[in-house]
Amino acid sequence: MLRIPFLSPEAPLAIIAVTLLLIVIFGPLKPMRRSLINTSVFFFACLLGDLLAGLLSGGVTSKAAAGWLRQLAVFGEGLAVIRFAGLAFFNVALPRINLRISGILADILVIIGYIGWGFFRLNLAGVELSHLFATSAILTAVLAISMQDTLGNLLGGLALQMDNSLEIGDWIKIDDLSGQVTDIQWRFTALLTRNGEKVVVPNSQLMKGRYYVLCDKHQPHPGWRRSIGFNVDLAVPPGQVIHLVERDIAEASIANLAQQPAPNCVLMDFGPGYAHYVLRYWLINPLPDDVTDSDVRVHILATLQRNGIRLATDDHTIHLIEEGAKHRAEVEVREMQRRLRAINAVELFARLADSEKQYLAQRLTKAPFARGDIITRQGAIAHWLYIMVSGEAEAWWQPPEGPRRLLEKRGPGSVFGEIGLMTGAPRRATVIASTDVETYRLDKEGFQAIIEQRPELADSLSGILERRLQRFAELEQGYSAGQNGLDQRIPGSAAIGRKIREFFGLD
Repeated sequence: MLRIPFLSPEAPLAIIAVTLLLIVIFGPLKPMRRSLINTSVFFFACLLGDLLAGLLSGGVTSKAAAGWLRQLAVFGEGLAVIRFAGLAFFNVALPRINLRISGILADILVIIGYIGWGFFRLNLAGVELSHLFATSAILTAVLAISMQDTLGNLLGGLALQMDNSLEIGDWIKIDDLSGQVTDIQWRFTALLTRNGEKVVVPNSQLMKGRYYVLCDKHQPHPGWRRSIGFNVDLAVPPGQVIHLVERDIAEASIANLAQQPAPNCVLMDFGPGYAHYVLRYWLINPLPDDVTDSDVRVHILATLQRNGIRLATDDHTIHLIEEGAKHRAEVEVREMQRRLRAINAVELFARLADSEKQYLAQRLTKAPFARGDIITRQGAIAHWLYIMVSGEAEAWWQPPEGPRRLLEKRGPGSVFGEIGLMTGAPRRATVIASTDVETYRLDKEGFQAIIEQRPELADSLSGILERRLQRFAELEQGYSAGQNGLDQRIPGSAAIGRKIREFFGLD
């Protein structure tokens, strides 16, 4: 056996074991370096104690003290070896073969190793273990009675980790408290709330009571269902409300909103003069719950306003302030001026007389869109156009093969759908609101009376539409160069003029 002067026979084996174990665990367990260093310092302190015991063992008076010092030093060396061995086995070896056990269970097994090592050293020192076990049983019973809560917390923490009912990173809700699990210790489970507060919950409370795991990651579709209520006038058909809201929320690009299960809108109740609806959707991450709820409400309001549906108020509501006729007239004048500015910014309407522009302004309808809403969809047939007065949007083109491509970004003053309004042709691109967007919508019926009185406008407008189509072709050509089967031929102004006449029934 390898011997080192003044050290115990166990010391060389402990040094070799600690060195090998540190080589194994020091790299993979970088976050635990402070703990590893502390254990290493403890080991070297025990070695110094072992060395000091060897130096003192020559004296007669200090021989007994040196013996006790050596026993303590060797016991401490063994504790360090067991500690490093436990880390190497539970934290390095098992994860490499995709086996993981709870941290509390690993700690208990290591503690059992400490106790076994202690009994082994006591046996070598000549202590009668049978008497010790009898005394320990009585002491254990007394401690168990006096430490019921502590033991309950310990066993609760062990149970939580062994059955995986609660894991670090889970979001849980206990009564009116909700937060993310950041740590599961022997005595408590730590939660971090949305307000940045650290909450310590005793493990025994979790085991005795009821808690909810939000967005359980072990489910096929992890998520947390949220509900948002709103009221609509009874005069509006429920089927229309449900269809509009469900379609808009499903198609909109809303961060943190799950596509599956799909959002659904239901009619929940009736009130005095209104119907109460609830939109249910699934949240992916519980952290930004209020932010996502706010985004969904913005989309619901924009959808209802865009379709001329107002949120209902209780029939018993009394409005104490009545606007005067003069004030209402001023509001109408400002709104008409704003509409005329929007009309004048559109090249398509530049040749119209002032009276005709005034007529069109009266036929405009407000159509707001929330961020992520689809304003127009490629391939869809819709006989109206949008005039953007605020916000930003992106035009996307889907080629026959491959992913969709960004054509351009547009801001206030832009027009969408003029080709569909004038010829009935399908949409050439999908336009998505990149911010909250406010637009005015003009339907075919709003332009019908003007072009019927002035059929010659078909020829003058055809040139503008031809340039617009050419612009789309140039944008698409940049992506489709070299692809076969993609027709980039643009009809001339004469052909476009004929389409305008046919669409409005002028021939």
